[in-house]
Amino acid sequence: MTAVNNDPLGFINNNSGIQSGSPADLVQLLLYEIIRVKELITYYDSIPNGGGQLGSSILNELVSEAYNSLVNYDTVLMQKYYDLLLNCD
Repeated sequence: MTAVNNDPLGFINNNSGIQSGSPADLVQLLLYEIIRVKELITYYDSIPNGGGQLGSSILNELVSEAYNSLVNYDTVLMQKYYDLLLNCD
């Protein structure tokens, strides 16, 4: 059986205009981290008796701010939130 590559951001890789080291790379990396952390949020939400509520709310706030940095295309904040999300577990 062959593993299927289910890349939610695969359309970005197909864009030949993206060059290595460009801000678009940071956008892609930040989007991957947002997706990964959103999966962590569902894990924290699933902890019984509300044991993961604090972690979930902190991660939700980080994801929200990371989205805002993308919307505003603030590369300084994008780098900051990428670094923060990269260390979430």
